[in-house]
Amino acid sequence: MSENTSSTILGRRRLLFGVGALGAGAALAACTSNSPASSASTSAAAAPPVSAGSAGGASSTPGKSVTIGFSAPAADHGWIAAITTNAKSQAGKYSDVTLQAVEGSNDVNQQISQVQTLIDKKVDALVILPFDGKALTEIAIKAMGAGIPVINLDRVFASPRGSRTWIGGDNYGMGVAAGRYIGDQLKAKGVTNPVIAEVQGIANLPLTQDRSKGFSDALATYGFKVGRQVSAEFTVESGQKVTSDLLQAAPKIDAIWNHDDDQGVGVLAAITQANRKEFFMVGGAGSRNAMDLIKADSGVLKCTVTYPPTMAASAVNLARLVAQGHGMTDLVENEIPASITLASATVTKDNVDKYLPLGFAS
Repeated sequence: MSENTSSTILGRRRLLFGVGALGAGAALAACTSNSPASSASTSAAAAPPVSAGSAGGASSTPGKSVTIGFSAPAADHGWIAAITTNAKSQAGKYSDVTLQAVEGSNDVNQQISQVQTLIDKKVDALVILPFDGKALTEIAIKAMGAGIPVINLDRVFASPRGSRTWIGGDNYGMGVAAGRYIGDQLKAKGVTNPVIAEVQGIANLPLTQDRSKGFSDALATYGFKVGRQVSAEFTVESGQKVTSDLLQAAPKIDAIWNHDDDQGVGVLAAITQANRKEFFMVGGAGSRNAMDLIKADSGVLKCTVTYPPTMAASAVNLARLVAQGHGMTDLVENEIPASITLASATVTKDNVDKYLPLGFAS
């Protein structure tokens, strides 16, 4: 599978900045960028989530009517589907916003053509989650040159000239959050030489490498390291296969981190089939399915670290503010930031009720 194809399967995933002013549910925190995200954030938990779609201060007051164009890959994966759903839902909350969403496409040339159509329609702003950040860079620069501000959602363009603002998730921070949770749990149990397994997504993707680096760095602070590492493809089938192989090769495991809750459906199926219960597991992304299991507390899945598809709702808010010439009400500056990285929240049975409304269907 090519990197571009696999990027579409994931889609998700830089300091939770100005969440209240963004007005969507950016306080949460779900896979993908085409280039490495900043690794500056190492927060293991986000601030308590706000209701998705609420708007803060004067930002919620109806203003000049604006048309926002929206383009994203095909919704063939739970997280990507949630991206599109969040964008449309958020736009519908504003009487002064018209959203023109083109059909999701995994074809680079088709997405470029669709964005060109939105440029020709002279929309007031664009929100673009590119199938391939590098390939969509020139059309994004063209939009900016035409006076149409672009909000670059998650997967990064090859040049900062392609966007007014970037907003996305923190892959490194996901790994840190997972590592801290596992480290704390094992230390509390008095485990001194644990066998820690990691089920990655696609190993050669920068986002996967960032997640693994954060995980390794966090575990190292406890004197722990990853003992078993396998790579899946962010699909149910691949998650089940590699986990089945992992369990056969490792007769004893103390903890597992699975990078993605969508592939986690397969990971959990393999665990059930093998009848293995001696370890606990941490998920990744924040699906509703995973949160339901965490709430039930009846199996090995005890935690998930988020990568919020609600970033699409926040991107719509940002596009609206920029198109109307507004800033963010919680900031002193008159302009919205050029880059916003969402934190990764650690969801356990103790706080899962706060995050359940924000989970997406795997």
